[in-house]
Amino acid sequence: MEKNKNIIGAHVSMKAPDYFIGAINETLSYNANALMFYTGPPMNSRRQPLEKFKIEEGLELMAKHDLNPGNIIVHAPYILNCASPEDHKWKFAQEFLVKEIKRCYAMKSKYIVLHPGAHVGSGSEAGISRIVEALDNVLSQDGTDVKIALETMAGKGSEVGRNFQELAEIIKRSKFQERIVVCFDTCHVWDSGLDLNDIDAVLEDFDNVIGLDKLEVIHLNDSKNPLSAHKDRHQNIGKGHIGFPALQKIFDHPKLKSVIKILETPWINKKIPPYKEEILALRNNDESLLPDNSKPE
Repeated sequence: MEKNKNIIGAHVSMKAPDYFIGAINETLSYNANALMFYTGPPMNSRRQPLEKFKIEEGLELMAKHDLNPGNIIVHAPYILNCASPEDHKWKFAQEFLVKEIKRCYAMKSKYIVLHPGAHVGSGSEAGISRIVEALDNVLSQDGTDVKIALETMAGKGSEVGRNFQELAEIIKRSKFQERIVVCFDTCHVWDSGLDLNDIDAVLEDFDNVIGLDKLEVIHLNDSKNPLSAHKDRHQNIGKGHIGFPALQKIFDHPKLKSVIKILETPWINKKIPPYKEEILALRNNDESLLPDNSKPE
C-alpha cells in the first residue's frame, strides 16, 4: 500500500467468527489504510474475551499488506455516559471504559473515540465536571498509552461537546491532557452550526480554542440536515447539505494531511457499503466516481 496516501478508512464490522481478521479484510476490500470498529454491540456492554478476537492473526495480516496498526480506531459504545448525574451510570461508564481501553491496547490501537456524554438536565457545567472526573479516574488506572478522542457533537438534547469551547474546557481541566484529543465529526460540526464551506475559518477557530495539535481523528460524513439543525443524521459523501467540494477540501487540507479520516456514511439501500467508491472519489478529487446513491440530488 502506498506510503504517502491520505489516511482514510471506514467504520467496519468486527464480529464472529472472524472478528479482527474480518475487520482487516473488509478494510482491504475498500483499498483503505485505516479502520474503525466497535469491539461489540454499540448499544450494550456484552463483549467477547480477547482470546476470540484473533488479534495476532489480524496484526500479521496488517503487516502483510503494510497497514499501520496506528491507524486502527476503536469507537466506544453509545451507552457510556461520563456526564451522567446518576452515580451508577457514571461509575459504569468508567469501569467499562477502562476495560475497553485495554482491549484497544491489545489490538495496537492508539485511539478510542468517545462521545463526551449528556448532562441530562444537570447543566453543561455539571456535565463537564463529571466528564473530567470520570476521564481522570479512567486514565489514572488503565495502564496504557491509548488516547481518548472526544467527539464533536451536533448539539441535540443535553449533549456535552456541542462546541469547541466545551471540549477545550474538558481537556484543560484534566490531569491527563496529553492523553485527551479530539475526533472532528464533519456532520456533527455542521449540524452544530459551523459552516464547513469555510473550513479555513473553522480550523482557525478550532486552533484558537483547542489547538490543532489535538485534532487527531476525523469522521468524514455528509449531513442529511441543513446547517445548525442540531440533529446528527449522516449522509453519503456528496449527497448531503455539506456537499462534495467542502468534504474534498477537508480531505486534502494541508493542515489535516496526517489526521486519520474515517467514513461513517450509510450503506446503499442498507445493503451495500459505499466506502470503496467514496474513498476512490476523494483520493482522485472526482465526484463522478461516487456510487449512484451518493451523487447530489
